Parts: sequence; C-alpha cells; structure tokens
Amino acid sequence: MGKSKTEIQQAAETEALNLSLQDIVDGVEDEVVVIDSAYRVVFANSAARSRFQKGTESPIGRHCYEVFRERDKPCRPPLWDCPLMEVLKSGRGTIVYHPVRTHGTDRYFKISVYPLRDSYGNIKAVVELMRDATTERELESQILRRHHQLLVLNRISSAVSGLWDLDAILRIALDNALEVINGMIGGILLVDEEAKTLHYRVHHGLSARYAEEMRMPVGEGIAGRVAQTGKPMLLQDISKEPGPAHPDLVSGEGLKGFVSIPLKAKDKVVGVMNIASHTAGQFGKDDMSLLDSIGDCIGIAIEQATLYERLANASQRYQALLQRALTSQEEERKRIARELHDETSQSLTSLTLSLQAIIGMAEMKGIRDANFMERLRATHAYTVHAGNEIVKLMKELRPTLLDELGMSVAIHRYAKDTLQVKGINVAAEFIGVERRLSPEVEITLFRVAQGAIGNILEHSGAKNASIKLECNANKCVLRIEDDGKGFDVDKLTRVDPNGRGAGLFTIKERVKLVGGNCSVESRPGQGTKVTVNVPLTRSLANEKDKGTNSR
Repeated sequence: MGKSKTEIQQAAETEALNLSLQDIVDGVEDEVVVIDSAYRVVFANSAARSRFQKGTESPIGRHCYEVFRERDKPCRPPLWDCPLMEVLKSGRGTIVYHPVRTHGTDRYFKISVYPLRDSYGNIKAVVELMRDATTERELESQILRRHHQLLVLNRISSAVSGLWDLDAILRIALDNALEVINGMIGGILLVDEEAKTLHYRVHHGLSARYAEEMRMPVGEGIAGRVAQTGKPMLLQDISKEPGPAHPDLVSGEGLKGFVSIPLKAKDKVVGVMNIASHTAGQFGKDDMSLLDSIGDCIGIAIEQATLYERLANASQRYQALLQRALTSQEEERKRIARELHDETSQSLTSLTLSLQAIIGMAEMKGIRDANFMERLRATHAYTVHAGNEIVKLMKELRPTLLDELGMSVAIHRYAKDTLQVKGINVAAEFIGVERRLSPEVEITLFRVAQGAIGNILEHSGAKNASIKLECNANKCVLRIEDDGKGFDVDKLTRVDPNGRGAGLFTIKERVKLVGGNCSVESRPGQGTKVTVNVPLTRSLANEKDKGTNSR
C-alpha cells in the first residue's frame, strides 16, 4: 500500500530538516560528534571529519577511542577519564579537559558531553563538543601565576613593612623569594658606598666561610655587573661562564643555575639578591621577572630600614648630647651657686653688717643730717634686698634643701615659696619618699616640678595648685595640677621662636633621659595636669653600685 500524500510530504520535510541541521553543525568551528553506547561514532561534523578522517576512511562507524586516542580499547583511568560512560550512568552532561600531544606540542581540548534520548527517555548516544582550549588554559595558567606572584609580593611587603631591623627584613625577604621559586640557595648582598664593594648580609645554603669572606667590587663578577647596570641576569649554568670572578661559586659551592637581581630604591641600586641551584637550567624568565619585582620591594625596604637606622643613631647622639648638656648645666648651676654663696653672698652679708654698724654709729654720734641718714638706711635696705635675691637665686640654681633634706621637702618648700607668696594655694602629698633616690632621679623630678610650678606662676592664672609624689620599689609618679585657664595641648607641637613651649619640651626631654615618660593634659578653661612616670629599677641598681657612702 503506498504512502499517502501527507506522509510523503512529512518525509520530505524531515529530510530537508536533516540536511539543514547537517549544514548548521558543519558551520560550527567546534568539533561535534555523536557516539552511541557501543563507543561508535555515528555522526561527525565537518570540523571533526577534517581532523580525524584519513584519506577516504571516514570516522563514522568506528570506535571513538580508535579515532580520537588511537587505542584498541576504551579509555580508562589514570591515563584518561571516559566521559561517555559517566554520562550514560549519571544521565547528566559533563565537561572534561584532555591534553593531547600533536607534532611535539602539548594542546588541551575542552570536551562537553551531553546525553541524547529517544522518545521514551532512554539514553541511546551522547553528543560531544570538542574545542581547542590550549590558549584558554595558557591564559588561565598565566592568570593563576600572576595571582600567585601578587600574593608573594603582598606577603613580602606585609612582612617587611612593619619591621625596622634590616637583618630581619632581609631574612624574611630571602626566605620568601626562595620559597616562591622552590630554591634552596641564595643570599642578599648590600652595596658599601664608600668601598664600592658588595658583601653578603644574609644568606642561605652557602658556606659561612665563603659568604663572610666574599667582597666583590662593583662592576666585577655577575653580582658586581648587576649592581653597576641595575639589570637582572639569568644564567642557565654559571659553571660554563668564562672566567667567573669567584671560582668558589663553581668549584666550592657547586652552583649551576643562577639568577642575580638588583635591589633598587628610587632607581639607585642598594644591593643584589643572588638565587642559585645545583641544577642547571632550573630558573626561567618568569622566575627572573618575579624575583625582579621582589627586588624592587626589598630595595625600598632596605632604604627605609637604613633611614630608620640613621634616625635612631641620630636620636641616640641627640640624647647623649642632651644628657651632657643637662649634666653640664647642673654642674654649672652648682658652680655658680657655690660662687654666689662663697663670694657674692658673703660680701653682701659683710656689706649689710657694715652698713648696719655705720647706721648705729651715726645714731650714737647724733648726726642730724636727715638726708644723709635716709640715704644710708636706703642703701642698707637695698643691700638686704640684694642679699635676699642672691639667696633666692642660689635656691633656684641649686636648692640646698635638695641635698640636705631630700627631694620631697625641696619640692614642697619651692612650691610654697614660689606660689603662696603670689596668692596661689598649694596642697602637697608625698607617699613612699622616705628613702633617698639616685641623684639623677631626684634632680630630674625636682627640675620637672620647678618647671611646672614656674608655668603655673607665669601662665596659668590659677588660684589653687596641687602636688602629689608617690613612689614605690619600681617607679615614682609625680602629678602637678592647677585650676588655671589651661591651653590647647594639640597646638603646642614645637618650641616657638619667642620661647613658647620650651618649658614643656625641656620637661619631657629630661624625663625621657632617665627612661620615664611625661604627659600633659589641658583644655582652655579647664586647668592643666602634668603627670610624670620615672622608673627606679635602673636608678636603684646604680645606687647599689655606688655604695652607701657615695653621696
């Protein structure tokens, strides 16, 4: 019985549709193949046929593992994972990457596999879309490599940014550089600006004798040329280099693979990092590029650490000079006070007594010249006043109470003599001050109190002031407060040309010299509070060293 007109028309449309699908799939750049459950290729588009068809032999009807892998049996782990069986079992699509070596080149193919079902939902075959993903994999690998390099640079930067010790910075940097390229041998050399040589500051995997004795002139040898040119050098085998500057690198240390990187700070080479291996050709251009980036980071860290070291040395010299200046100042105060006492004060005392005697004699003789007697008594009064001012000056220069009765009495007396006579009430409290402290602590605390009391008198406009000194076995804490007009502490950051701020600056520097600290709290309209902490451990040890009769 013949086909109906409708069936004939449907068959024609189906054939036309199949032809259209074939044309569409042949136009796809990806390789498209259909494989049945028996591993046979039942369909292949133009891209697949052109790569796998040999002469007149078509891949259609042949086993996929014969066509694609040139094997005589289905693919099995660990060499290949067969996506066909996975899709047939799971009923879900999958994506795998397969490496393929063609013409001596490794290439990667991305294979997307999806199930094909019949009208009953049974999986009869799979469709595989194969795409050359070599470029994609290389790009991904490069991105991952760059990401890893950034992580390493960040780790080194974070590790060295919070450090100021140069040796610690260089050790951390070298360890990280060796770790990132799986190296075992390396060292960092610094440039000696005066001698124009390089020497190892830190090293790993090199003999101590070689590293300690090595001195390389800038411009000679590999590291010397790198230091001179500022350009990195990569050697696949240093043992084959003609006439190495230091044969010990080859014969004694047995080095072959070698990378030398300049360490720069603002385009100035401050050092060189050498990374080496006992295996030739271990390092490549990527390693050199990464190490070069690490070198820039290390160079900046070296410059910062060097500047910090210079600053620390300058600070130590400044502290030493300040200590000497303050010590000389105290010695000069004592000398002047002693001369005022031994010469000026005694002379004024003699003059006062002589004037007093003259006045008495004039009265006894009945001299009636009123103008003469008035001038004589005025001269006597001026002399007495001058004597009192000299005594006051001697107390300012070197209070005898500090030497005779101790620090607390001297501070209390000075506060009363200075402030109470000007109408400022003084409250004082002293705790734990029964024993004498070292001279440096006592004079420091007295001078601090003297300076703070002077500021209260001159600047505060206060009505009340309080002094509290509390000492224990470990420290002394001195607090001096007033209820005056106060000031903005944040604005007092330096000593002005007119001298404003010099008092607080001197107080803080004095306290720092004995290992203590000083804080000033003040706000406009809220008074001022000066707190000083001075440790006693070092001072007491010094006292023991001096002996009981040393004062």
